[in-house]
Amino acid sequence: MNLTETRYTISEVEARTGLTQHTLRWYERIGLMPHVDRSHSGQRRFNDKDLGWLAFVGKLRATGMSVADMVRYAELVREGDHTVDERRALLERTRREVLARVAELTDALDVLDCKIAMYARNTVGAVGAGTGKAQS
Repeated sequence: MNLTETRYTISEVEARTGLTQHTLRWYERIGLMPHVDRSHSGQRRFNDKDLGWLAFVGKLRATGMSVADMVRYAELVREGDHTVDERRALLERTRREVLARVAELTDALDVLDCKIAMYARNTVGAVGAGTGKAQS
């Protein structure tokens, strides 16, 4: 441990990351978080590297990666450089899944844009002719 390295309490990490203390403890318990140093009284002391890891995990969460896959990735990192190919494969698979979702969302966005443009041109009445039902 570097004596000049900044250390953060779990409350400070909660404030910096938006992750609850419960989530941070859970990440550590399930192996998603690497070993977190402790003070002489047993309190967790996070460092900048831990914060970087948590930021990366946040990005993995945003991709929709499963917790099991995130934990597997963390295990592979801890196992060392000989797991680089497996880590890359896991990230490439996640990337393909994200691209598929982006394409799906882009298609949905195009439909919304078309419908919004149609309403902006006032080409469809707000109420169906005599039915009292709104038009789609």
